[in-house]
Amino acid sequence: MAERLLFLTGKLAEKSLHKVLEAMQPTDFKYRVAQIGVSVAALLTPELIVRRLPDAGDADRMLIPGLCRGDLRILEDKYGIPVERGPEDLKDLPQFFGHGGKAPDLSQHAVRIFAEIVEAPQLTVEGIVARAAYFRDQGADVIDLGCLPNTPFPHLADAIQALKSQGFSVSVDSLNHDDLLLAGKAGADYLLSLTEHSLWIADEVGSTPVLIPAKSGSLPSLYRAVEGMLKKGRPFIADAILDPIPFGLTDSIVRYQRLRKKYPNIDIMMGVGNLTELTDADTTGINAILFGIITELNINAVLATSVSPHATNAVTEADIARRVMYAAREDRRLPRDYSNGLLGLHDRRPFGYTADEIAELAAQIKDPSFRIQVSEEGMHIYNRDGLFTATDPFALYPDLKVDDDASHAFYLGVELARAQIAWQLKKRYSQDEELEWGVNTVQKAPEARVAHRDASLKEKRSKDKS
Repeated sequence: MAERLLFLTGKLAEKSLHKVLEAMQPTDFKYRVAQIGVSVAALLTPELIVRRLPDAGDADRMLIPGLCRGDLRILEDKYGIPVERGPEDLKDLPQFFGHGGKAPDLSQHAVRIFAEIVEAPQLTVEGIVARAAYFRDQGADVIDLGCLPNTPFPHLADAIQALKSQGFSVSVDSLNHDDLLLAGKAGADYLLSLTEHSLWIADEVGSTPVLIPAKSGSLPSLYRAVEGMLKKGRPFIADAILDPIPFGLTDSIVRYQRLRKKYPNIDIMMGVGNLTELTDADTTGINAILFGIITELNINAVLATSVSPHATNAVTEADIARRVMYAAREDRRLPRDYSNGLLGLHDRRPFGYTADEIAELAAQIKDPSFRIQVSEEGMHIYNRDGLFTATDPFALYPDLKVDDDASHAFYLGVELARAQIAWQLKKRYSQDEELEWGVNTVQKAPEARVAHRDASLKEKRSKDKS
């Protein structure tokens, strides 16, 4: 039997909601729309719904607008059915139900992230532990301590032991044999990097070695190191070394493909910093492409760095990318509609409404509060006095009549600036909400976001009464 859904909405969105639901047909659910009597759906609260909706009829589940805040248990206790928030924009309902009403499962991945603290020798032990906690919060599985050339690291052993006592997995990155031996004896889990000429270090310690070619780009050298570890029967990770642009990137990717083809079952690492750090391009796209390759080649670990200011979120991006690409591979789907985390500058569906649909909404407005929306044609601002459209906020100012209302002018200036940026970059704009920049969005505390929105809505209510 088909599930019966009850959609709650406000006056202005009722017609649009019916259109969207009708366009979605056929669906595996039956539906009914209840209009609660407020003009803006964001003004709905569980308490108001309880007062205005006597019962839920024969509904099996209730969906309320995504901007409706409050404790949904009030509604569930009143009506005796599950209550769920839908998307913040009703035009996103098709995508919302495209996954059965559930978010994609991004809980799985097959890649360990080694996050390198490049400046470790220059930090105190306490500073290293703090930096490690930051990377762990971003998604790192292993904390890598980078040893700088010709830079003493007298507290290396203390740093390893402090990290281990806090539950971190630790690797140490050095080409100095003494550093690697000391790190192994201090309890490091991994050592970066051994070559065919330094495999003897693996015999001295219990750490898992990461193998690299003795000579840059030499696969035969790496193969010999791999064969040496296979004969020892010891775990290891092999790294063919990813080269930067334009110093052999393509050839290095081919090396990884050949390494995987020759050894289908060994663990392989790719260090992605040579691209994310050394290319003046947004790292979200770089990580997306690299993790697509990593997933196709079944590479098991990455070494990520976060040094350059433009790569400040590289570890978080790696975490999102490994999950998205894993899910896409398992689902045998293109990596789309899994997460917006790597969509920083643009959105796939930036304009939810056409200019004609906005004009239709504007014709229903009977109060002085301004609504702002964005379409392909530009910014649209409207109230009972008219609908005004432009691509430059300054062109709209003469029509707004807020010369004597500084606070309202300031509010509209902020919102129109956001709207213009959204129009220029083809991003989603929602009035009273900050623009989303994927993983780079600075998240406000939930209570701060609610307070900001409630203040704006309070202003609207006061102007509705004027």
